[in-house]
Amino acid sequence: MTIFKEKLSEEYLTVSQAKELLSKVEAERATDEDREMRYELARAVDHVNRFAFLDPDESLELVEELLELEKVDEPQAYKIADLLPRDRTEVRAVYAQERYALDGDELDAVLDVVAKYA
Repeated sequence: MTIFKEKLSEEYLTVSQAKELLSKVEAERATDEDREMRYELARAVDHVNRFAFLDPDESLELVEELLELEKVDEPQAYKIADLLPRDRTEVRAVYAQERYALDGDELDAVLDVVAKYA
């Protein structure tokens, strides 16, 4: 027997998309006087307000362009869209746990795509 709930579905979100969703939750809580924001929710809202640099639509466009590259998978594309790396070292950090590394041309291709949006 497990104490965890069953996972029904899973999808990746960029920080910008999370900001949009959390702002709706925050607005709902603001209209209800009896319901205050829990500490965790307030911290999450603060985090996305600090680190969401793109609009949700722009971040999805960036993810889609990154997915067109050969060695960029969905988790890496979302992480790159959140971090907006500026140099090869920052892109390598995204791939640090992978079994493969990107060569110079592949790193530059990722940086070229990110430069369009950053």
